[in-house]
This record gives sequence, structure tokens and C-alpha cells, in this order.
Amino acid sequence: MKIEFAPLKIPLQRRLETAAVLQWVFSFLALAPCCYILFILLIFTRFWMVSVIYATWWFWDRETPSHGGRQSQFLRRLRLWRYLRDYFPIELIKTADLDPSQNYILGFHPHGILVAGAFVNFCTEATGFSVLFPGVTPYLLMLPLWFRAPFFRDYIMCGGLIPSDKDSATYLLENKQGGSAVVIAIGGAPESLDARPGAFTLLLKNRKGFVRLAIEKGAHLVPIFSFGENEVFDQVENPRGTWLRWIQERLQKLMGVALPLFHARGVFQYSFGLIPYRKPIFTVVGKPIKVIQNDKPTGEEVNALHQKYIEELCQLFEDHKSKYDVPEDMHLSFI
Repeated sequence: MKIEFAPLKIPLQRRLETAAVLQWVFSFLALAPCCYILFILLIFTRFWMVSVIYATWWFWDRETPSHGGRQSQFLRRLRLWRYLRDYFPIELIKTADLDPSQNYILGFHPHGILVAGAFVNFCTEATGFSVLFPGVTPYLLMLPLWFRAPFFRDYIMCGGLIPSDKDSATYLLENKQGGSAVVIAIGGAPESLDARPGAFTLLLKNRKGFVRLAIEKGAHLVPIFSFGENEVFDQVENPRGTWLRWIQERLQKLMGVALPLFHARGVFQYSFGLIPYRKPIFTVVGKPIKVIQNDKPTGEEVNALHQKYIEELCQLFEDHKSKYDVPEDMHLSFI
């Protein structure tokens, strides 16, 4: 393998952008376990009281993640996130207004490896979500596992992350004043195993829980497609039926976390590493699909709305793909 080194004289802007993306990658891959280790190690030092106090606070605050979390506008507006946005770069595209008196479920596609577009667009203000959609507050769902990590849970809640369970979403969608937008990467962790450049396969065919929840709470559905999300990382070939894919799927069922073997570039060379490629990401927010509230929807109602959602998502993709260099003969496929 030929190693291609980056130029030695790197402009200040590029250094800041690289530092921002390193912080983001580290947060998703290593910060949670580091927080666990720190919490345990403090117990065996003279600072043991820190862990005791935090454990007390943790117990008292245990319901907060499922009750809307604790967003911090200071953290969401940090200049750091603008450098992360500019690294790729990432852009949020609006196609229709969202009425702030309504609640929404925003379906994000595709999941990608580390949901870069979802994080930058909905957990920070780097792309101007509050300006594009005034009066609407986004909440991105994340695996509940991450909210069991001490200190880390408080950090991710500040960005608007909440556990990906029904109770957490229900709490926000029952907001009578409206303006809550629950963002769900519908394909979830399993879809990340198919995330690679040029892939347009979505895990959606049998994912209907979000549709049922939308009907039960009267929340409008909004399809989102993030062009370029799968382009920022390569992944080791793992087609279905291979031993590698079998191991990954078993681990995902046991741990709840997918383990894609991904790679991209390094900090000082362009050939191999865990730093994502500089590929643009365009996150297109579609128009809302109006949903009539029904406490006990039938299977037929759920299936009909699910089919309508797929049709709207496909139309969104077809309407915009030519703008973002997707071949004309390329279409979405569902599994």
C-alpha cells in the first residue's frame, strides 16, 4: 500500500478543522470508555469523593435522559462545531417549513458509520437549524448504552441527544405546545454494516415502529436524506453470508452496538486511518407528511403510512440526486 503524506505546511484553518474532527471521532469511539475508567480510578485515589458525589447525582438525575435531556445552547453553538462542519463540509438544506405548533419525527437516512450529518445538523447549530426552522427543537436518538457512561451522559445530553427508546420519544412527542422534533436514524446500528461509498441500500422495509408511534402521538413524519453520508469512510468488505458479517451481526444482537470495520485517512497521510475523508455532506430535509392522531392504529393504517413515507423518501432522493453527483440510474433500495 502506497502511503501519501499530507503537505507539511498546513494552513491554520485546516489544522483547526482537523482538530475538530479528531475531537468528534474521539468522542464517539473512546470518550465513553475513558469516562468509565476515570470514574473507577478516582475511587482508589484521594479524589474518591468525586465519584461518590457524582454517583449520588447520577442516581438523582437518572430520569433526565428520557425526559428530554438537558440541552446547552452554549455547547451547541461552540465555534469548534463550525470547524467540524467546514472539514467535510456539511450543509443543511430546507425544502419546506416546519410548523412550530406541531411535533415531528424526522427520519434520517442513511445511518452511515458515525452519523456525521445527523450530529452536526441536529446536535449543534453549525448549520443553522434554529434559523432554518425557528421554534422547532431537534433531539437526536442514540443507543441507551451510551447514557450509562458517567460524565459522558451529561456531555451528550447537552447536545440534544436522548436514548433511542419509546419512552424518551413519547415524552417529547406528548409536548402540547409543539416544536419537538425527534430525529431517528431509522436504519440504526445494523445499517452501518452496509455503509460504504456508493451504497444506497436502506434498512427500512420492516422498520415500522416509528410510524406507529407517529400515529399514536399525532406527530408529522419528515423524511431526510443525507447525500454523502456513506462517502466519508471505507469499510472492509462484509457481504451478507460471509463469516465476518455473521460475527458482526451476532455481536450487534448481543451488545446492541454494531462494529463496522471502517477506515479512511490519517492525520499526516491520506492513505489509511480513522479520520474521515473530506467529502461534502448535503442533508436534505423533506416536506412533512401530515399524520392524524389515533391511539390504536390498525396494521393497515401503519402499513399505508409506512408505504407513503417510503414513497416520499424516494421522491426526495430522486428530486435532488442530480445536484449531488448521484448517477441517474442509481435508486434507493430497501431491505
